[in-house]
Amino acid sequence: MTSRKIRTRIAPSPTGFLHLGTARTALYSWAFARHFGGEFVLRIEDTDVARSTQDSVDQILESMRWLGLDYDEGPIYQMQRLDRYKAVIDQMIAEGKAYHCYSTPEELEATREAKRAKGEKTLYDGRWRPAAGKTLPAIPDGVQPVVRFCNPLDGDVTWDDLVKGPITISNREIDDLIIARTDGIPTYNFAVVVDDWDMQISHVFRGDEHINNTPWQINIFNALGAPLPQFGHCPIILGDDGQKLSKRRGAVSVTAYEEGGYLPEAMLNYLARLGWSHGDEELFSSEQLVAWFDGTHLNKSPAQWDPVKLLWVNAQYIKQADSTRLANLVAQQLVKLGITLEAETIATHLPLVCALLKDRCDTTVALATWAAKFYGDVTPDATEQAQHVTDAVRPAVVLLGEKLAACPWDKASIAAAIKEVLAAHAMKMPQLAMPVRVLVMGTAQTPSLDSVLEICGREKVIARLAKA
Repeated sequence: MTSRKIRTRIAPSPTGFLHLGTARTALYSWAFARHFGGEFVLRIEDTDVARSTQDSVDQILESMRWLGLDYDEGPIYQMQRLDRYKAVIDQMIAEGKAYHCYSTPEELEATREAKRAKGEKTLYDGRWRPAAGKTLPAIPDGVQPVVRFCNPLDGDVTWDDLVKGPITISNREIDDLIIARTDGIPTYNFAVVVDDWDMQISHVFRGDEHINNTPWQINIFNALGAPLPQFGHCPIILGDDGQKLSKRRGAVSVTAYEEGGYLPEAMLNYLARLGWSHGDEELFSSEQLVAWFDGTHLNKSPAQWDPVKLLWVNAQYIKQADSTRLANLVAQQLVKLGITLEAETIATHLPLVCALLKDRCDTTVALATWAAKFYGDVTPDATEQAQHVTDAVRPAVVLLGEKLAACPWDKASIAAAIKEVLAAHAMKMPQLAMPVRVLVMGTAQTPSLDSVLEICGREKVIARLAKA
């Protein structure tokens, strides 16, 4: 560990939705900070002006809110810190740690092509890098320069990664990074260093696609005399096709899972296990995660996204969820089905429906599909109706309707009425229950019949049985 105050961050780019890999990184960063009583920062890396959008920012903030990943500072926007970046770059140029480069894109590509032809690495050739006794080319007219970092020419960059262990990369493998574009906007690898320095970030968790960026960043930290954070590079998440799950390859936004009827605590639980473990624990709360997550036990191998496992996890949380809370979520899903309930119904009746059905549903969308049978029109499945609602059972169904019209409306009385009809017609329970379920709920597979009828209500039950 470190004697510095623990401060972590998540720094998504608002060039699209918050995808699952970034959400997992945010979760690890949040849990680590909370475990050690530290602070968690949200930074929006919006220097890609052409692709950044306010819609993406809004989606990122909504995703963080839904997941319950509260942050102590932020959101902090890089585009509001341009003066700070410029000041640092000016200082680096003055100290000989950075320089202006006037090479045009065409010149750079020509140089790369020549190197490829010789089988050499296509690194920048350093033509504009100042050096003792070196004469630089004449500054061309009408060319706006970029600013490059004077990367060390020799030696290695080594760090002890929190996930992967010791990593060493030779400075000969990397070149003089562009740290400011021709318009003065800083590049990612430079801005992130200044941000992490200014924000006193102590630990950086991120995807292992950033490993190749880390040597540049460490060298810039050292050039600035800034303290290094500890880095932890988490392996990628693989999709069903075995390829990296990304915005361009099958990834779905975090908010899409909210809309799809998943509970945030289920998503957090699943994401946490997607690259980290605590013994054999499969289901755990965010409080337990915080208590256990100390940065160890992070997997070194890629994780496999498994939508079936996520559904299973979500189903467990649906079963455990408070029925009143579920009712509010289901009510929102019912609106999408064209069913709008009164506030009183949502507060008093819908929780009863959710309590009855939640054991058989894996999302609130599935729960709403079932709940709709209690509020909207029901069309019995044609095959099941033909199979179960026969001429032989219709007299019993009619008698049941008559008895239910007169009996007290509670589960015990409804059960007693059903038994009376069974006795009168010398029938077994399935012979009567199946057609009643089909007529009342549209399907032969439902929870306990007396419970279904009680919650459905006398008026609806009688009307639906009359269609026998």
